[in-house]
Amino acid sequence: MTVSGYIAITRPVNSLMIGLAVLVGEAVAISTIRLDLGTVAGYMTGVFITAFSMVINDLLDFDVDRANGAKRPLVMGTVSMLGAEVLSLLLLAAGLVASAYSGMSTFAIAAAFAGVATLYNWKLKERGFSGNIAVALSMMIPFMYGGVLGEGLKWNPLLDMMALTAFLAGVGREVVKGITDVEGDSLRHVRSIARTNGEKLAGAVGAAFFLAAVGSSLVPPLLLKTSVAYDLVIGATDILFIYLAYFVVRRNGKEDARQAKRFALIGMFTGMVGFILQGLLRG
Repeated sequence: MTVSGYIAITRPVNSLMIGLAVLVGEAVAISTIRLDLGTVAGYMTGVFITAFSMVINDLLDFDVDRANGAKRPLVMGTVSMLGAEVLSLLLLAAGLVASAYSGMSTFAIAAAFAGVATLYNWKLKERGFSGNIAVALSMMIPFMYGGVLGEGLKWNPLLDMMALTAFLAGVGREVVKGITDVEGDSLRHVRSIARTNGEKLAGAVGAAFFLAAVGSSLVPPLLLKTSVAYDLVIGATDILFIYLAYFVVRRNGKEDARQAKRFALIGMFTGMVGFILQGLLRG
């Protein structure tokens, strides 16, 4: 068993992006990123809970990954099942302890985050669209966590629209991702839109959510005073998502969907950049 194997099953890129989402949420809430232990603990909460979710995913999808010949550490034997189970518990404990540093509100959100991730991996994934919703919620929750970390339980319209935009884009990406996973999903009887209703409908639904995300991102400029930096970055991101909506409707084969989900992830990252710039410049 290798250290690199344990790192691989935690999907460090995914975990680091969720940690970044926490920082974005804080920046939007209070127009700065505080350099203190609370912020560090918040960032690590996102990293640890996401890594926990990734390990659980590999454990529950072991048979599917093995049948697909996926080069996962568990399938390849570089990490044992027991080792992965122990790692998942350690990551969960670390995430909850880190969240508790900032109080009960952040602890409750982190526990809900872990609960949604566990429920998805255990059961909701098989139900298709409800599983897509669960994953998108997991993308939205870190922004809300960052907001609570920064200013407590206060209403922040910009933060709410950012979280909604992330959620809508996340649903679209997960629906499109289902097109690429049709073969593997059949082994676990996942009732994705692509499996139950065809790739064409899955492309149309994914496109609809991409366009809905574009619509929600336009609310701040219309109702709030936004910076030029926000308008430029979000405008470029919206163009990307509009193109992806067109792309997945016209071309919804497996390889096309794989390209679309990759570019959607890039768009979600640039969207975070736009929102964090707005949060910081607003101050």
